[in-house]
Amino acid sequence: MMKRFLVDAPVCELAAWLREKGEPAFRAKQITDWIFGKLTLEPEKMKNLPAGLRKSLAGDFFAPSCRVAERVLSPRDGVVKLRLELHDGESVELVVIPARERVTLCLSTQVGCPVGCRFCASGVNGLVRNLRAGEMLEEFLLGCAEAGRKCDNIVFMGIGEGLLNFDELVKVLETLTAPEKFAMSPRRITVSTSGFVPGILKLAALEKEFTLAVSLHAPDDVTRAKIIPDKLRYPVAEILEAADVYREKSGRLCTLEYTLLEGVNDSPEQAEALGRLAVRHRAKVNLIPYNETSGAYRRPRREVIENFERTVAASGAAVTRRVERGSKSAAACGQLRARAEQKRNDEK
Repeated sequence: MMKRFLVDAPVCELAAWLREKGEPAFRAKQITDWIFGKLTLEPEKMKNLPAGLRKSLAGDFFAPSCRVAERVLSPRDGVVKLRLELHDGESVELVVIPARERVTLCLSTQVGCPVGCRFCASGVNGLVRNLRAGEMLEEFLLGCAEAGRKCDNIVFMGIGEGLLNFDELVKVLETLTAPEKFAMSPRRITVSTSGFVPGILKLAALEKEFTLAVSLHAPDDVTRAKIIPDKLRYPVAEILEAADVYREKSGRLCTLEYTLLEGVNDSPEQAEALGRLAVRHRAKVNLIPYNETSGAYRRPRREVIENFERTVAASGAAVTRRVERGSKSAAACGQLRARAEQKRNDEK
């Protein structure tokens, strides 16, 4: 039986474990204060606990289950990308994005990705497994440790399709927002999806104020079929209908993420169509100039990107262009993991 993750162990279970160890009940509050108040998971740092108890915690629970295996810092803007090695030797990526008055964490939800967007390094080798709630919460704590403080915003935009790991993701969202735990506002948490309609509707049913970001990447099904494989691709109309339901249930506008690929989805006609969709469905548009990972796709020229943005805005849609942060080295999501996997395969 796999060990329990200390970060998501229910208080009642922790209390029962303490009774078995002959420890007083108040130790449970001491432990949870370290985790949720001081953002500290390692038992050896919990100095108000007896040494024997700290040793037992480390032996009986994952605390933590993963470690930072690789760290890439962008000196230009302080963005840090971490490759985390998990307890089974697999790895995911975490990004710490500092700004003047806030810190944003970009978290992964799966090891690999089943969607396989053709321009993305995350899904090159498909899905290995889902992350458990405890592993995602450990990502959060490691990100806070890297930042030196509790983060302000979380985006689940790292490796994986979070809505295909729905049950574990919901556990994480509940822990992050629970007043007695990490007490984050749902408005400061963004859940990204490639357009998995059943998951969008399940998230809507929670009626919580999380932000939904849909990686649309095309305003029509013909273009989108060139970018996203058939297996998990839903029609654009169904995706946007689900986004409408989400807006009605959560009270939050959806963001349409749109990665610009040269000669694929960057024409003026496509910009006009995207703008019309955004206005019709009361959605915001976030344009993402492609970060090249292979020779298959290229980033549009600067003037094409600027013209596309102006055309979307002219429709009346709210549009932003993602500020590019981080080092060009292994900048795109999934590249650190892909590089590590290639090295591991070469060593076999």
